[in-house]
Amino acid sequence: MIRVHLVPAGGGAPIELACKAGRSLMKAAVDANVQGIEAECGGLMTCATCHVYVREPFASRLPAASADELGMLEFTASPRRPNSRLSCQIELTDALDGLTVDLPPTQT
Repeated sequence: MIRVHLVPAGGGAPIELACKAGRSLMKAAVDANVQGIEAECGGLMTCATCHVYVREPFASRLPAASADELGMLEFTASPRRPNSRLSCQIELTDALDGLTVDLPPTQT
């Protein structure tokens, strides 16, 4: 199992999940009813409501964002940062065990 930590906007205790490899971070968060990941499009990369800020060292371990993901990141409700990613595009692998992301203040 891959451990992931989602830090609520404004701080607070991280939400810890144990996830199977091969799932997207968005799907794992939605299935666990994590507040702060809206995922209105269900992972089709058409809404940007699964925006997260990926902390290092994990941000540099992720594959580069596709042109489509970069385009959707232009429409995030919270400010885009250099470490912004769509959680629907983060496939969980053993190399991401311990992944920590910050949830933005709003998705809509």
